[in-house]
Amino acid sequence: MNKLERADYIFKTLNRLYPKPPIPLKHTSIFTLLIAVILSAQCTDIRVNNVTPKLFSKAKNPKEMVSLGVKEIKKIIKPCGLSPKKSRSIYNLSKILLKKFSGKIPKSFEELESLPGVGHKTASVVMGQGFNIPAFPVDTHVHRLAQRWRLTNGKSVKKTEIDLKRIFPKAKWNKLHIQIILYGREYCKARECYGLYCQICKNCNPKRKKPIKTKNLNI
Repeated sequence: MNKLERADYIFKTLNRLYPKPPIPLKHTSIFTLLIAVILSAQCTDIRVNNVTPKLFSKAKNPKEMVSLGVKEIKKIIKPCGLSPKKSRSIYNLSKILLKKFSGKIPKSFEELESLPGVGHKTASVVMGQGFNIPAFPVDTHVHRLAQRWRLTNGKSVKKTEIDLKRIFPKAKWNKLHIQIILYGREYCKARECYGLYCQICKNCNPKRKKPIKTKNLNI
């Protein structure tokens, strides 16, 4: 299969396995989605989903988050790791949202990425899953699988994003990135498949005999 044929096969396989993929992080608004994504940095979605109900019961909007204060935010989110940095980011971005954006989440990459603790991947999740604007967030699963499936060389996260956007239809990006994450967690795990054993890896690379070493970047 050439790259276009592989992409078509991958797309059809993922749609069969995950026809209606759920958004992994639990949230009730675009603001709570943003906070959940920030908390998910170097933390599992399961742990984030265990922590956020308590946090959001106390603060579900920027005004309440500022009132909660850094110390209390830090205490609640401690199980997610990096709590000193994340608590300051959450508090400070909430203050900025109130001051500059009337408490609303901005609807552009540039404005989102200007907020404390918000990088391109976080902004992409909010744009795609919050505002339903086509985006292709690249996390460790997406980055790993794109390399195993020979859709990118994995030189950088930016390169992976560009390559995936070029080969898949824009209207499918928001759904597809979640499908890839789910497949990576279930079938093509970092320390199990190695590009050899899961259904997609075998069919996309029938002649591959040795494990593929993917480039792991700190996303």
